[in-house]
Amino acid sequence: MAEKKGAGVTFEMVMRELRAGQYAKVYVLMGEESYYIDLITDFIAEHALREEERDFNQTVVFGVDVTCAQVADLARRFPMMAERQVVIVKEAQNIKNWDRLETYMEKPQPTTILVIAYKNGAISGKSKFLARAQKVGVVFESKKKRDYELPGFIENYLKSKQCTVDNKAAHMIVEHIGADLTRLTSELDKVVLSMPETGDRRVTPEIVEKQIGVSKDFNGFELRSAIAERDILKANRILKYFDNNPKTGSAFMLIPVLFSYFQNLMIAYYAPNRTNENDVAKWLDLRSAWAAREYMTGMRNYSGTKVMQIIGKIRETDAKSKGLDNPNTPIGELLKELVFFILH
Repeated sequence: MAEKKGAGVTFEMVMRELRAGQYAKVYVLMGEESYYIDLITDFIAEHALREEERDFNQTVVFGVDVTCAQVADLARRFPMMAERQVVIVKEAQNIKNWDRLETYMEKPQPTTILVIAYKNGAISGKSKFLARAQKVGVVFESKKKRDYELPGFIENYLKSKQCTVDNKAAHMIVEHIGADLTRLTSELDKVVLSMPETGDRRVTPEIVEKQIGVSKDFNGFELRSAIAERDILKANRILKYFDNNPKTGSAFMLIPVLFSYFQNLMIAYYAPNRTNENDVAKWLDLRSAWAAREYMTGMRNYSGTKVMQIIGKIRETDAKSKGLDNPNTPIGELLKELVFFILH
């Protein structure tokens, strides 16, 4: 039986015990990021029972179709010709009344693995239920990855598929797809399928452009690079491309990219040794010295005072893009005004 855990449990901790065949009586899986909830649920569904045991001992229900009383009754059943049974409640956020499950947590059936998959948020206002679940099983909150964590996620995911990835290619994928890990991994799988079985299995910007459909030349990552280098011609060419192709880039996508860069650039000025790539990378908690190069370039091209002014301008533009103190200026014009302010 798996060791009891609290709400601070990580995905890696859960999977390590599951792979070792150590199952808890109860799994409460909740949070904004459905990807990890699905991975844990699917693993239990596929491995907790042998295939020939599943017909009689594995039950999958949906929260919209059942009550907590019905779930508790299912969980209290005894397995048929098997060591245990598995009861999985998908979309558990649709369950209305949790009282009977609170009671079940006081004395869960020892031969049942009960999985409660609660998506689109954490269970709130049920502290007694969660406290009891923690005593008898596993409570795991699946949180959204932050933007700066996504390139590392991509690198590790592709590494598990025996592939490597260029830093630029990883950022292109992040910018195009965002933090939806289910969609992200689906696109990465598409890229992996296009790679040769042997030899060079490195994902490059050219491969991303071909397989995912995002331009290696006209994207927020390239705009950020052009601005870091203070390349006015290239920056304006990219802006013009976005203006002509509104679906490929907008202020809502580009402003966070620029804000993140200049925020980190401001922090880089306080690095103990800001002339050394490795030291700046370590100071900014970047994965490699290569990733610090744009900040080294930025420190050469922008003074600390200018960076502070730029951050203020980005905040102002962000507010205006959301309608604050902006009666009629189009978002595209706001973005052009922002980039002009940055470069001049």
